[in-house]
Amino acid sequence: MSYDIIGDIHGHAHKLEGLLKKMGYRKRGGCWRHPTRFAIFLGDFIDRGPCQLRSVEIPRRMVAEGAALAVMGNHEFNAIAWHTPDPGQPREYLRPHCSKRWGSKNYRQHRRFLKELRRDAVKHADIISWFKTLPLWLEVDGIRIVHACWHQRFMDWLAPQLASGHLLPDGLLVSATHEPETHDEKDDPAPSVFRAVEALTKGLEVTIPPEHAFRDKDGILRDRARVTWWKGGADTYRTGTDVPETVRSGLPDAPLPVHARIAVPTDKPIFFGHYCRPGSPSLDSRHFACVDFCAGKGGPLTAYCWDGETTLSAENFVSAG
Repeated sequence: MSYDIIGDIHGHAHKLEGLLKKMGYRKRGGCWRHPTRFAIFLGDFIDRGPCQLRSVEIPRRMVAEGAALAVMGNHEFNAIAWHTPDPGQPREYLRPHCSKRWGSKNYRQHRRFLKELRRDAVKHADIISWFKTLPLWLEVDGIRIVHACWHQRFMDWLAPQLASGHLLPDGLLVSATHEPETHDEKDDPAPSVFRAVEALTKGLEVTIPPEHAFRDKDGILRDRARVTWWKGGADTYRTGTDVPETVRSGLPDAPLPVHARIAVPTDKPIFFGHYCRPGSPSLDSRHFACVDFCAGKGGPLTAYCWDGETTLSAENFVSAG
C-alpha cells in the first residue's frame, strides 16, 4: 500500500483540497479518493484558519469511506477537554473557559473553531464525538504515525489502559488533563497518563534556565522547550531543544534530563506533525519525517508520499498553498 501522510491542516481546507488535487485525489460521491493511494492525517485539523468545519468534514468523510486514516493531535485533544465538564470543579471544564478567563491562552487558540460552532451545539458535540474516535498513534504497513512524539516506553505503559485501537477512553480524560503534583524532571519519573498523552500529542518538554525564557510563534512566553527527539545525537539543551536560534546560543551545552533522552526505534519510518517547521520541506533524519510546515501560519500544507521505502527522501514531499 502507498500512503500520503498529510500534515497539520489547522482550518485551511482550501490548502487541503489543493494538496489532494495535486497528488491525484478526486472528489467522488462527496469523498476525496485516489485510485491507488491512501491518505493518513497527522491531526490538528482545527484552529487558526478560516474553514474550521470543512477542515474536519473532508478528512472525516475520507476516514468513514475507507479512503484515509487519522490520528489525534493536541488541538483535537484540547477541543475534547474544552467541551468536557471537570467532575472535580462545578461549572468548570477540563480546559478552563469560564467568562473571567476568556482572554486565556486556551480560548485564544480555540476561538475560531468555537466561533463557527457557536450556534450549533449539536454539531459541536458530534465533532467532539468524532475526535474521540481518533487513535493516539498508528502502525500500518511498515510505518509509524503519531502527532508529536513516538515515545515507546510511554506507549507500552499506556496501551493496556486505552480502548481498542489506541483510543483514549472517557475514563482517562481527567487523568490526561491534570498534571500529577509530584514531578521532578531532573530524574526519570514514573509514567503517568498525563505525561504520556502530553508527550504523544504535544511532545516532550524540558525547563530551560529562566534567563532564557522566550516567546514562541504565538507570542506566548515560554520557560520550557520542546525536545527534538528525532535528531540523533542532539541530547543537550543547546543541540536538542526546539527554540529560536537567538535563544539557542545562550543555552547551556549540558545533557538533557534522562527522561528527555529517549530511545526511538529506527526499524520503520516514523511520521509526525506538530512542530511548525519553517522554510521548504526537508528531512533531519533518514528514519523520521516531520510533515508540519506551518500551513496554519501562512506556510504550505505538506504531505510525504510513501511507497514502501525504509530510507526516507525529501524528494517525496509534496506541498500546496
